[in-house]
Amino acid sequence: MPVEKTLAMILAGGEGRRLAPLTQERAKPAVPFGGRYRIIDFVLSNFANSGVLRMKVLTQYKSDSLNTHISRGWRLSHMVGQFVESVPAQQRTGPEWYRGSADAIYQNLNLVTDEEPDYVFVFGADHIYRMDVRQMLDFHVAQKADCTVAAIPVALEEASAFGVITADESGRMVDFQEKPRHPKPMIGEPGKALVSMGNYLFTTEALVREIVGDAGKESAHDFGKSIISEMHKRSKVAVYDFATNKVPGQGPNEIGYWRDVGDLDTYYEANMDLVEVDPKLSVYNERWPIYTAPSYTAAPAKFVFANIEEGRVGQATDSLVSEGCIISGGRTNRCILSPKVRINSYAEVDGSILFEAVNVGRRARIRNAIIDKNVDIPAGLEIGYDAEEDKKRFFVSPKGIVVVPKGMRLAG
Repeated sequence: MPVEKTLAMILAGGEGRRLAPLTQERAKPAVPFGGRYRIIDFVLSNFANSGVLRMKVLTQYKSDSLNTHISRGWRLSHMVGQFVESVPAQQRTGPEWYRGSADAIYQNLNLVTDEEPDYVFVFGADHIYRMDVRQMLDFHVAQKADCTVAAIPVALEEASAFGVITADESGRMVDFQEKPRHPKPMIGEPGKALVSMGNYLFTTEALVREIVGDAGKESAHDFGKSIISEMHKRSKVAVYDFATNKVPGQGPNEIGYWRDVGDLDTYYEANMDLVEVDPKLSVYNERWPIYTAPSYTAAPAKFVFANIEEGRVGQATDSLVSEGCIISGGRTNRCILSPKVRINSYAEVDGSILFEAVNVGRRARIRNAIIDKNVDIPAGLEIGYDAEEDKKRFFVSPKGIVVVPKGMRLAG
């Protein structure tokens, strides 16, 4: 199916409260991921690699760094009808911010009518995955559906955090429950439930009809709660099995990989997925690359000192090390280092994510932590080794991940 008559509407306006303090000064889709990327780069790259080159990104909260990232790093040729454009909340329908995901589309319906697409993708901006959206489009057309919802199985005990779907043998949705207390298990797999990924594809006529109809009702104005939960009763809503989606260069471990990085622990775990010897998601797939804004100012990564007798060895094992990093006689293991990180002599960093321009002082020790950008770790400081002390100074996630906020000044 040709993609020229499609439009992607990417929802990037959420507050991301569960990712605080990483979202204290930036929108959730702008949170760094995997050293070199922002979370939003994954959905944008999926559309770009699929040839869907008309994208509108709807922003709202703390969107400055997100807007800057898109404007500097995602420049397509508007001369030939290609664009990735940030659209701030404009309050076109009244003095209100977006009341929900469906209302975000309603307040920007002019973008759809201006572009005149036959089909509209409505995707979230805060998930980590690879997807060829053309395959979802082909399925949608073959099903002659008004709407298609991408779905994936999850463990039954986790399903209450999602919209839970029941589909018949033909792939048509027959039931939808938004975040139910007691999710319905999949037929034949009692330990799993089929859930919505929050990625939707509409025929344009159906999208406009549903969004305009919802706007005049008392509802949550949310795609899951308000649109899909009712639409499947009167229109054909198809369910696309994400596990069938294949992209070039993908390893067996990666098929069906999708992470909703909605809280600090899942964000941390998804980052750690990248450092495995056989990763669940490889950032080295050149046939389906993850694009991002280039860094022209950072020099190559550098590893210095090899004084093995004194233990002053610059080394990184099972780690992703970005440009501009200097491992100066320190050691990192199972870490992700963003650009311009420095690890000084005898320092030890394990199982941690360090954002841009973090400096780790001599003999400091860090374990199971996320250090936001522009933090200077004093010499000899320990983070992640004493839970009670960590809780006095930092935010600690339910699973014990220590988070140091952006620019925090620390005393040794």
